[in-house]
Amino acid sequence: MSRIQPLRREDLPQYEETFQAVENALGVLPNSTLTMARHPEVMAAFARLNAVVMADGRVGGVLKQLVATIVSAAAGCSYCQAHTSHVAEQRGADAEKLAAVWEFEASPLFTEAERAALRVARGAGLTPNAVTDQDMVALRRHFDDEQVVEIVAVIANFGFLNRWNDTMATELERSPLSWAGEHLQDHGWSAGKHSSRTPEAP
Repeated sequence: MSRIQPLRREDLPQYEETFQAVENALGVLPNSTLTMARHPEVMAAFARLNAVVMADGRVGGVLKQLVATIVSAAAGCSYCQAHTSHVAEQRGADAEKLAAVWEFEASPLFTEAERAALRVARGAGLTPNAVTDQDMVALRRHFDDEQVVEIVAVIANFGFLNRWNDTMATELERSPLSWAGEHLQDHGWSAGKHSSRTPEAP
């Protein structure tokens, strides 16, 4: 159960344009957006940043979602893992490949370029940051400087979201919760504090 309750969408008609843009991108309006709405400038600024960072650019949207999934897994954010893997599927990620993303180093479904990007994402999600010079050299064998900036922007974007959602214990919405329960539990995923359970009294 969320530690700070999201506001109700129907009570915030002045932000409907932002809500619709976020919902169109993700297929659902996240509770994280409705919690950020308690500080509208933060919500609007983050929504704009997220739209730019996660859009198809010189790095494709599916790879960006896989990067976001891996960095969120490394950071331990179940909420963001559910959202990013679900959006990856919506954007056309191959189901078999998506199921194997946790074994990207060994799976033949991934290219060397994808492995390099996901390796950096995994290292960047750890504390302290575990990305090495060798990891970046490998990344730059496959991506130019502008593409590297796009990939690192995704990682940094989810640094914000992972900490926001894990600290707030943001409750997962029905669609990503259902999808993650069906597709991610075999890989050790659980909703944990992002479920609708009532927290125990101190």
